[in-house]
Amino acid sequence: METIGQMKFARIYTNGRLQSVKDEQWDIQPKGFNNTIRWNVGHIFVSMESFIKQCVPTYEPVHPEWMPLFKGGSKPEDWNVEPPTNEELLAALAEQPSRVEEILSGKLDHSLPKVMSIGNFHEMATIDAVIQFAIWHEGIHAGTIYALNKVTA
Repeated sequence: METIGQMKFARIYTNGRLQSVKDEQWDIQPKGFNNTIRWNVGHIFVSMESFIKQCVPTYEPVHPEWMPLFKGGSKPEDWNVEPPTNEELLAALAEQPSRVEEILSGKLDHSLPKVMSIGNFHEMATIDAVIQFAIWHEGIHAGTIYALNKVTA
């Protein structure tokens, strides 16, 4: 369960970065940045939902309507629907870790139905490996949120 503890810690860190973000900063995309704070928050959420689905094929992701907005390669300038509000995203981030813990309880050592590959250089064969990758991934985006908060303040 150490992986779950790390996941919770990463989320505490991410939520901490968001505490100092003002409402008007969520949708600013400064030069040199690929996306906004809103996109990074949504991306963290939908990525974890996607990772869980890959680990547990019977899992039904929460807020599947958000997937097209925040999947890898998406960007706010392509949105043709209203994105979730700051409050909706913060609430989704807050409830996700306990739900993930419940879904994955006793399963971290299970093999994936299909080995997950990142490029041609990294393969993950267990649920634990995927969640560890998700934690690293969240840290990258939390750092981007921190940087965006600094440059848009």
